[in-house]
Amino acid sequence: MPAKSATALDADTRAEAGEAVGPLLRGVGVLRRLTEAGGTLSPSALERATGLARSTVDRVTATLSRMDYVRLDGRDVVLAPGVMALGNAYLAALRLPALLGAHADALADELDESVSLAVADLDGIRFIHQATRRRAMSVSFRIGDLLPAERTAPGPLFATEWTEPDWTRWRARRAADPTDAAFPAVPPRQLPADDSAFPERVERARRDGWAVDDQLIEPGLVAVSVPVRHPDTGRLACVASVVSHTSRHSAADLRTSLLPRLRTAVAAMESELRTAAPPEPGPPPSGLATWTTASKHELGRDFVESLARGLTVPAAFGEGRTALSLSEVARATGLARATARRALLTHEHLGLVRAHPDRTFTLTPRVLDLGFPPLSRTTLPRLAEPHLRALTDRLHEPTALAVLTPDGTEIQYTAGAGASRVLTVHITVGARLPAARTSLGRVLLADTARPLPPPLAEVQAQGYALVDEELESGLRSIAVPLRDRAGRAVAALNVATHAARRTLEDCVHDVLPALRTTAAHIESDLHTASRFTHIPAS
Repeated sequence: MPAKSATALDADTRAEAGEAVGPLLRGVGVLRRLTEAGGTLSPSALERATGLARSTVDRVTATLSRMDYVRLDGRDVVLAPGVMALGNAYLAALRLPALLGAHADALADELDESVSLAVADLDGIRFIHQATRRRAMSVSFRIGDLLPAERTAPGPLFATEWTEPDWTRWRARRAADPTDAAFPAVPPRQLPADDSAFPERVERARRDGWAVDDQLIEPGLVAVSVPVRHPDTGRLACVASVVSHTSRHSAADLRTSLLPRLRTAVAAMESELRTAAPPEPGPPPSGLATWTTASKHELGRDFVESLARGLTVPAAFGEGRTALSLSEVARATGLARATARRALLTHEHLGLVRAHPDRTFTLTPRVLDLGFPPLSRTTLPRLAEPHLRALTDRLHEPTALAVLTPDGTEIQYTAGAGASRVLTVHITVGARLPAARTSLGRVLLADTARPLPPPLAEVQAQGYALVDEELESGLRSIAVPLRDRAGRAVAALNVATHAARRTLEDCVHDVLPALRTTAAHIESDLHTASRFTHIPAS
């Protein structure tokens, strides 16, 4: 990775001069500790992990909650899907997942093995795309995970471009962290490493044009990697890898059986980079931070406005907005130039932003540290569960999420929240019911069946299904669809009640608006989380 330019900002000096934004430093620290912990920590655990006072932790988490970056769940602070917008901004600006992800997915399908794309992050490698196999034993790396270069197959390839300062940084890190404690995505080293082995692997990768990981991360895991080069510069844009385990392929077998097909896929990726049209320059964002003043007025000292403003800066970047000047960041966020400058300096100090000689700034892969890995493997039921609980608490009625079975004849319940009533509906996750006789099934059938019979055509037109005592005497339910980024109904959400508690008119006039609001919240989370990751519906 290139050394930091002489014109780049001296973050440590500026931080000592008081130009770094303290609340932003603390807020990013909280997000990083939550990420390292898998997404959930109690406030007291955050207090210990960050070294912050409990009152500071409470103010920071209240602000992050207002931004939909965390959720306060009982006694715990939990990462929320909204925080993935930060990583989405980096991945959109990078463009590589959008351009190359389909090639990686096709290779994974062809080989029936996991395929990943990674970029360099200082002396580590960070995943930007994962196409994994669903097996009992499969690779558990996630988008955003950071691995030490010397324990991976992509690492030696990236290191072929290292300068002497890069090697100095790597040696210093190895001396300070011999067990790789700073890399929570990999098991700690059990034995001291032979640091002379990595330079030898780098020279071999430089000669061969590919590299292999023979159980360097943990026993049984093997991988082979090939560089994807930028068409304009010839430098590494990313590295594509096929990952397997020794019961399927030996390290030697990777070269003969998988490497040729990986090279073919990489050639297609490089062709994609050469022929891809520049991104369509849509309207740049503006006023991203204008909402923060109203939140400060509403919440008072519990809302840390400088933290919220600082965290809007990454959202200024995106597809077609890879490198931005200070003025462009200020316009996009609505911040004063001085405020935007201090936020950028703080982000650079944190390693989230890189300054360039032409006075522009770009996001770094380290933005993915902020909540992305734990949430990149989430599912629709997990996204929906807190919203289901909130809707149940609001209406005092049971709520449920369901999907249509492959043959379209049944629905299967995937999540639910029960109400504290003597007379209530109890349906367990995994249970199946006839699709045509349930409100959940009808809204899903109305999105898939062709031609639509009149009852389903009516459901499609009104956007909801209301079933009155057809499945069971006394049971009424109303459901709405949940749609993915493409507008397809991938699941349905319902509220069930007893006929004695709510009339049909009550269901439409009182329950339906709350149901639709909840569906909109779940869809918002789904659309954010699924922009660069696959979110299973069940």
